[in-house]
Amino acid sequence: MDLGLKGKVALITGASKGIGLETALHLAYEGAKVAICARNKENLKAAAALIFEKTGAEVLHVEADMTLEEDCKRAVTQSAEHFGRLDIVINNAGTSSVHPFEKVGTDLWQQDLDLKLFGAIHCSRYALPYMRQVGGGAIVNVTAAIGKTPPASSLPTTVSRAAGMALTKAMSKDLGPDNIRVNTVCIGLIRSDQIEKKWKQEAPELTWEKYGKNPSHHIPLGRIGNTKEAAKVITFLVSDAASYVTGTAVNIDGGRSGAL
Repeated sequence: MDLGLKGKVALITGASKGIGLETALHLAYEGAKVAICARNKENLKAAAALIFEKTGAEVLHVEADMTLEEDCKRAVTQSAEHFGRLDIVINNAGTSSVHPFEKVGTDLWQQDLDLKLFGAIHCSRYALPYMRQVGGGAIVNVTAAIGKTPPASSLPTTVSRAAGMALTKAMSKDLGPDNIRVNTVCIGLIRSDQIEKKWKQEAPELTWEKYGKNPSHHIPLGRIGNTKEAAKVITFLVSDAASYVTGTAVNIDGGRSGAL
């Protein structure tokens, strides 16, 4: 299936590793030009080199901190000016921060909201003029399934992620007339540095395969997912194959969430 991504330009935040990097690879395989940004300069350069090595695609890497509005603006502007257009923004930058309510101080609340919520707001807002110039675009906000059904001691992540879902729905209503689609993917347990750290802390005696399939994770599909599975869904959502899909929240969690 031709996804209609050839020649499109995509900006992916938090793309030096994990889901962001894998998504950049998938888009490049489909013929898109990609701009990636992250805070760690060395990881970012390595990611750009990997994308070029595997796909031959033109890659721009921009060192940027998504908690800073000026960095968001610079990442968007440099991407659009370098490639001459901007069609896709994937707001992926974020970390998991889960604590009991009383343990979350003002600084941590602000840091989490600046990164996960305001980073997406700023990048999307600065991308709009460029998307309108090319007749439309696609935005994906990467959030988390835990934001739909927050358990105890899951702050501030669940709040910032729930806000990201509300942002997605509201943006889709406002931007639909401009042919700009906005969706969110709600990530569950996907193999990452953080999950691997948890594995080594909780059950170092187990292989990854055994740990990933442990029934204690309560995943109906029986295993922890991988970054390629998340990247494929994101790639679909920003492609022409999803041209009538906007304002949706798609769980990528193996069925673990109790909410649709």
